[in-house]
Amino acid sequence: MTVNTTVNRVLLALAGLVLFVLGGSVLAIGLGAPAPSWWLHDGRNDVLLDDAERTRWRDEGWWWPVVIAGLAVVVLLCLWWLVSVLRRRRMSEILVPTGDGEGAALRGRALEHALAEEADRQDGVADARVLLAGRRGTPRTRVVLLLEPHVDPGTALDTFTAGPLTHARDAAALPALPSEVRLRAVKHRPERVT
Repeated sequence: MTVNTTVNRVLLALAGLVLFVLGGSVLAIGLGAPAPSWWLHDGRNDVLLDDAERTRWRDEGWWWPVVIAGLAVVVLLCLWWLVSVLRRRRMSEILVPTGDGEGAALRGRALEHALAEEADRQDGVADARVLLAGRRGTPRTRVVLLLEPHVDPGTALDTFTAGPLTHARDAAALPALPSEVRLRAVKHRPERVT
């Protein structure tokens, strides 16, 4: 699970819990339950904002700009969060030309898996992670290769580009497959020698 997914789940859980507690309290008091001691209002016939509370800051020059700016910030944060949640980071399928004027759909995860599996078989690569992004007709990849300490990074990159990446591009009949490849060294845990 990524950090973004964890943050989204925690924020949604907190927002849901706050809304559930406040909404449940309002509903319970509205149905006749006694108001708890911490509740802002006296009982079921009390209004949320009475005239004194509603007009308390009206004559202050800073009040309305602060309220509008605060609400605008809340709306912008909510829109940013919604867009970031709805935006797809991963392609679901690639359009592969079949030569007869039609096209076929290749699942993005299948291409990711095949590319990562072939890169894993490469000498000196401990692990490979592949993410397919972009549009259906113009995909691009983000690749992380975890290299063993004895491997030359330049050689590993050349081998990956000439082998797995070229095979994936040819198999999907793509004119180009731009890639961002990150090379990282495997971190081995130290072993105790006795």
